[in-house]
Amino acid sequence: MTVNASSTGVADPTGRWQALLVLAAALLLGMTAWFSATAVVPQLRASWALSPGAAAWMTIAVQLGFVAGALASAVFNIADRVSPRRLMFYGAALAAVSNAALLLTPPVVLAVVLRAITGFGLASVYPPAMKAMATWFKRKRGTALGIMVGALTLGSAAPHLVNGLGGLDWRVVIAASSIMSLAGGAIARYLGRDGPFDFPQAVFDPRKAWQVFADRPVRLACIGYFGHMWELYAMWAWFGVFVGDVLQAHAFEAPRALGALATFAVIGIGAAGCWVGGILGDRWGRGQATVLAMSISGVCALAIGFIPASAWPLILVVGLIWGFWVVADSAQFSTAITELGDQRYVGTALTLQQAIGYVLTIPTIWLIPIVHEALGWSYAFALLALGPLVGTIAMRKLAVIENARAGGHAG
Repeated sequence: MTVNASSTGVADPTGRWQALLVLAAALLLGMTAWFSATAVVPQLRASWALSPGAAAWMTIAVQLGFVAGALASAVFNIADRVSPRRLMFYGAALAAVSNAALLLTPPVVLAVVLRAITGFGLASVYPPAMKAMATWFKRKRGTALGIMVGALTLGSAAPHLVNGLGGLDWRVVIAASSIMSLAGGAIARYLGRDGPFDFPQAVFDPRKAWQVFADRPVRLACIGYFGHMWELYAMWAWFGVFVGDVLQAHAFEAPRALGALATFAVIGIGAAGCWVGGILGDRWGRGQATVLAMSISGVCALAIGFIPASAWPLILVVGLIWGFWVVADSAQFSTAITELGDQRYVGTALTLQQAIGYVLTIPTIWLIPIVHEALGWSYAFALLALGPLVGTIAMRKLAVIENARAGGHAG
């Protein structure tokens, strides 16, 4: 069994789990402005007479804005030069204001720009939250970060529950999500505390944005993350359409509503997967834990589209297994960065890792409907298995490095 490199023998401080609760709540609330786009797009298509392309851009713009914000933060080392909790407040405030501006019913082009600004702000919420939590944990860091990502997973699933139950007025959703995002930033800034295992202060050095990949363990952890992201968001984005098609084929009443509820269950179960993935990462090491998760999720991606529609209960079971493991490894890639990277530039490494990872979600989200139209769901979902395949190769190599380091510590 691998001994985690973060186990230094230093006892974690009293109050770390309370700090986890505060930061997890701050992260979940702060990111609500992102989730709101998914929840209200069906209503906006009707109220604003959006074309399918414009509706898609309302979601894609958030991810592009997030990537731009993360790249800017990485190039200027912002996440390592500004207090993480203060940065979370600034980012959440920007996201809340730009999100609330949608209540003015702006032209579609401006609305898309506002969604991009929302994503730009949220790039200063997610990576700093991971860094802030790492200051509280030497041991069980993977579990702690897994719980935080699990909270975000539930947040990502929530719009499907709302839509499955009939939806809400888009103005209510936008107003509420803006208030919650601002509240999340305020909680991080004024109720959160920094832990005793703080990272060294960085100096401005734009070269560090790309030099993080010069370290082989960090590079392997990033490649693993990139493979994970190739699969994750496309699965989340299109599983609801897939299961809706399956249920419609069997003449279920309101198949899209039932499909939305099934999608909520499939995505939401990933919250438990994040927790289990964190426990395994702390016990086995990041490499072995992520290899297990990606192996199972990759098999599910290959198999689920080939299951006959008549076996829809089996499809739902495989979907739940897929939803559990597809995100179980997510926090472990970030945890590996906090443990293996240059401690002065952990924030820079995290933001760059996430920026590139989110870029890779865009081609797969775009390709799935094209492949589905040409070849069917079986080959569309099988395409996603390429990510876990590449990620597994990288993380197997990282596991060898972790085992070697653990053996050196034991000696």
